[in-house]
Amino acid sequence: MSVIAIVSESYCEGEEIAEKVADRLEYSLVGTELFETVAKKFDISVDKVRRAMSGERTLLNAFTRDYERSVIYVKAVLSQMLVQQYFVYHGVAMRLIPRAITHVLRVGIVGEQPFRVAAAVAAEGCKVSEAERRIEKRDERRLAWAHQHLDRGFWEPDSFDLIIPRPAKTVEDAVDLILGAITRTVLRPTDRSIQAQLDFLLATRVNLALMERGQHFSRVVADGGRVEVKIRTKRAPAGALGRTVHALRQESHLEEAYEICRAVKGVGEVSVVPAAMVTSTLLVDDEREYVVTLSERLQRRDIVSDVAFDGQQALDAVEAEEPAVIVLDLKMPGINGMEVLERVRREHPRVHVIVVTGHGSAEDEERARALGAFDYLKKPVDITTLAARIAQARQLHQNGAEE
Repeated sequence: MSVIAIVSESYCEGEEIAEKVADRLEYSLVGTELFETVAKKFDISVDKVRRAMSGERTLLNAFTRDYERSVIYVKAVLSQMLVQQYFVYHGVAMRLIPRAITHVLRVGIVGEQPFRVAAAVAAEGCKVSEAERRIEKRDERRLAWAHQHLDRGFWEPDSFDLIIPRPAKTVEDAVDLILGAITRTVLRPTDRSIQAQLDFLLATRVNLALMERGQHFSRVVADGGRVEVKIRTKRAPAGALGRTVHALRQESHLEEAYEICRAVKGVGEVSVVPAAMVTSTLLVDDEREYVVTLSERLQRRDIVSDVAFDGQQALDAVEAEEPAVIVLDLKMPGINGMEVLERVRREHPRVHVIVVTGHGSAEDEERARALGAFDYLKKPVDITTLAARIAQARQLHQNGAEE
């Protein structure tokens, strides 16, 4: 039999469905207990783990890295759980399970907006407008979390074996669909699937070992005991002396990572290389549909981008991995765009910021340019113009020039 991993949009009765599936199969049910196990094993608060898995980052995260650490801890515990079988897991962490582990049945439960809003009103006793706001905020965080940890959207169809719509399917319909799906031969453990499971476990051990020694990595892949690690390194400074010192430090950094990996039990051959420095673009706007659509339109012009939905997310993203270009809205709740612009230009002078706003005044434009904005564009922005300006800013970044 398979492990059943279920994730649901908020207010879709996902927990009830998971519980009924577990009861029918006489499987154990795992939900928030996963976070409690992580907290106990790694001596971290349950709240920190819960916030990390919901996409919340605190103001101190740039220094503590609790957000990134918590996700790695969750992967470590989850990889150990998968060695067992016969359990149902309900929660967002199911999206961290590698697709190569094919004996895990991945189920997504999604709901129509009116259905979710009505359920939120009933459950929370709030007004419709407040229910809509809460749902939108949770969806935004989950999307941002997926972009950071999965490099794709959260609800990509090929990430699931079964997607169940609510309320088109009742709770009992959903349970029957899941029970029917787990009998498929393709979902039974195979030698290849079990090896993928062991590789996931080994990769998380390497992740932990590197993190405990202060190594920042972008990708760890295990394949039958062979481990490939791509390490993030800082960019070389300008000048011959600066580049020479940087090269020596990078070589030492990679050698240390190699030794850390070799010391992990189960690791055979090791390959450690610097991660390719991609001159990335970060889109920042609190209008979720607008920024996601903008990202898709830019991708069709070969401009790959990450997204952030508020000022704090943007600042955290820049601290985690400095982009080449930020496309920034001005009017946002919390930390507004002007504050983001000022801090980025002061703390990361090589990052070029293009302001794109529908609410700015002549005074705003004057101040933005004085703070160092690469350009100031008005909504609705012409996509060809924006793409061209991003390309120009990226070229300056690659050349090591400041505006």
